[in-house]
Amino acid sequence: MIRITELKLPLQAVPFEERRAADAPAETDADRQIPPHPAQALRALAAGVLGVPEGSIAHLNVFKRSFDARKAEIQVVYIVDLQLSDTATETQVLARLAKHPHVSASPDMTWRAPVQLAVADFSTGTPRPIVVGFGPCGMFAALVLAQMGLKPLVIERGTTVRQRTKDTWGLWRKHALKTESNVQFGEGGAGTFSDGKLYSQIKDPRHLGRKVMEEFVRFGAPEEILFAAHPHIGTFKLVKVVESLREEIIRLGGEIWFEHRVSDLQRDERGHIQALRIESLKESTACWVPSRHVVMALGHSSRDTFTMLHRHGVSMQAKPFSIGVRIEHPQGLIDQARWGQHAGHPLLGAADYKLVHHAQNGRTAYSFCMCPGGTVVAATSEPERVVTNGMSQYSRAERNANAGLVVGIDPSDYPQQPELIEQWVGEDGQAVRLDTRDSPNGAHHLSGIVLQRQLESAAFVAGGGGYMAPGQRLGDFLARRASTQLGEVEPSYKPGVTPTDLAQVLPDFALQAMREALPVFGRKIRGYDLPDAVLTGVETRTSSPLRIDRDDVNLQSPNCAGLYPAGEGAGYAGGILSAAVDGIKVGEALARAWVQE
Repeated sequence: MIRITELKLPLQAVPFEERRAADAPAETDADRQIPPHPAQALRALAAGVLGVPEGSIAHLNVFKRSFDARKAEIQVVYIVDLQLSDTATETQVLARLAKHPHVSASPDMTWRAPVQLAVADFSTGTPRPIVVGFGPCGMFAALVLAQMGLKPLVIERGTTVRQRTKDTWGLWRKHALKTESNVQFGEGGAGTFSDGKLYSQIKDPRHLGRKVMEEFVRFGAPEEILFAAHPHIGTFKLVKVVESLREEIIRLGGEIWFEHRVSDLQRDERGHIQALRIESLKESTACWVPSRHVVMALGHSSRDTFTMLHRHGVSMQAKPFSIGVRIEHPQGLIDQARWGQHAGHPLLGAADYKLVHHAQNGRTAYSFCMCPGGTVVAATSEPERVVTNGMSQYSRAERNANAGLVVGIDPSDYPQQPELIEQWVGEDGQAVRLDTRDSPNGAHHLSGIVLQRQLESAAFVAGGGGYMAPGQRLGDFLARRASTQLGEVEPSYKPGVTPTDLAQVLPDFALQAMREALPVFGRKIRGYDLPDAVLTGVETRTSSPLRIDRDDVNLQSPNCAGLYPAGEGAGYAGGILSAAVDGIKVGEALARAWVQE
């Protein structure tokens, strides 16, 4: 196979009418049969690059499609993999074009299990592997374990994705929070109520991301995610995909306990994990479940579990994350700024953006988790706290664009007073060890949680209660005055937005960096500093506030053998794709350790 990394066609040369049908939110099986790419034009371009007759191309597949909007005339850029009719000719072409910057042999992206067991028999009392958490990381750890012949037991504190959807709408519409079933907790993880973005900047030499994408498509995601430069699924489609993945894990012998929470662990005299105490949240019962191999695929909001692990001395440390707000603009404004005369073109869809500014106070302000044509959602998991996040459906057809506007912070910014740590972490009902001498950055391991809770509680108060969020017009924010009413941009956050002054909620250094960044962003994207744009606070769950340490080789905790910290909550991922990839890596590591025992 030969890969060509840059074939360009003008936008108007791509048959968008046909593509629109296959790209629609409710595409049918017939729609999926419509060719999504201008195959004949791509064959002609590829033949020209390779210097071969067009008829010698036996097969051509689009690996990636993106858009180059740096000039007025937008170009569609393709990466293709192709096979020539004659293998010998293919070898000769690769040798002749060995120094060509855009031609190479196609990489082998096939996932091969490092271990393949006969299906394990746990009826003899052998403890089975346990996966804690059923977000993207836990889901793919469980999937590959099941595919390798192990039958994992999955523990998920939240509900099934359908019930979770109902509970989440209960918060958005009725101001009623369920602390174990919300945007953060439940089947599918936090990514289910997001844009469903499936791109990442992680190094992926084994192409595990391709394994994730292909599994998503196998279980119902649109095939477009295999070639779109910035693929996304959207919340409603993710629901069906998640359910199908769950069914496959069960079919392969896995078991999933919903509405169960890990509350304690046992280790032997050498520090190797032996069992987990698992509470049934539905029946208010508990039991000890033995296991010597546990994947801790916690989300970034599993604060009580972090506290439990800290109490047992599991090695961890506070890590940097970011805080800020959600910013909303009319989607049409972003489309016009990004696509120019082509704004509204069906093939382009809703435009996104990525912005960054290094402020004079040493802080970095940047856009985060941009959701084109989406909504700002209530994402708290704790009573009387307000947290925002963004989500989109697959169609990205809502009137507003939203993104996190956040500022990077590090452990030196976190509270360190013992009384504050005892107050804010102690609400998890567990004693907190306050010694920080073993922390590499001198900060208490759980101090980032303290800051998150402080800001989220302040946002609840500033919003006026009832999970209303504090909001401010951008013009008022720059002028350092409280908003008394909002303007033409109607905020999408439900339960609702209370006009106020965000200075009541965020620290001065963050406000200063954001105020400096907004006019700069307005010069990069015309209209970004629109006075009526809305800032809604607070965004505090950008990533985990701590990292649970693990060995680089066997991926186990250095002082709790058999425990595999994984995914976003453990500090090793940031988004659906990277979390799923980390789940595969940890599942493989567990399987290798299993066969060595």
